[in-house]
Amino acid sequence: MDSLAHFRFFYSLNDFLSKENKNTSIPYPFNGSPSVKDAIEALGVPHPEVDRIMTNQGFVDFNYLLQNNDELEVYTLPDISARAANSLTPEPVYPLSFVADVHAGKLAKTLRMLGIDTRYDNQIADSDVARIAEEENLVVLTRDIGLLKHRKIKWGYWLRSQQTNQQLFEVVNRFKLRPFFKPFTICMECNGTIKEIDKDEVLQLLPAKTAQYFNEFYQCTDCHRTYWKGSHYENMITKIGAMLETLVI
Repeated sequence: MDSLAHFRFFYSLNDFLSKENKNTSIPYPFNGSPSVKDAIEALGVPHPEVDRIMTNQGFVDFNYLLQNNDELEVYTLPDISARAANSLTPEPVYPLSFVADVHAGKLAKTLRMLGIDTRYDNQIADSDVARIAEEENLVVLTRDIGLLKHRKIKWGYWLRSQQTNQQLFEVVNRFKLRPFFKPFTICMECNGTIKEIDKDEVLQLLPAKTAQYFNEFYQCTDCHRTYWKGSHYENMITKIGAMLETLVI
């Protein structure tokens, strides 16, 4: 290798690095003039988690071409609201909508329960996740670091935990979602919109005891799944309450 640069990653970007590379200067030998984006991702860090890059010459964007003896510092955002001057994170499109890959199905359903628009298909390919995210301005949620390196993805987050409640905590804090909660307005099964519907319109779909004891019904406008405030509703209210207690935003 003809040239050498040094990288140092800060804060949660160290989650992507090997033990010996965490919180220290990392030598990066190279030939030619690779982009700083390619170098950062070669070191293991996906570009959607990077917010600012500083070199000897000041802040640069992802197209900056590495030079011999460059000293680079790479920073992330504590949360989406912290964008400032020199930010490489694109201006988010509110209200935020998400697409979860095949590794995040339980999280997708939990976000839907809270009223957060979240696309999910357990058969979807990574390339389709990236395409949909680009076309519809969606934030990608995944446990697959390689997926986040896809060039089409503008916003994304690697879920550190494998536990759904902890994943929810991460996402709500990262993207400041608490003000956008609207529980039970999105279908947990298909992500469609839930609307109140007259009992007579769904009567033939109801179990006999449900029809006898309940009069208030809701239905998904897409998949036509019918909802009512039975014991399952009370259980979800309890679950939401427990989750909100942990989401100290």
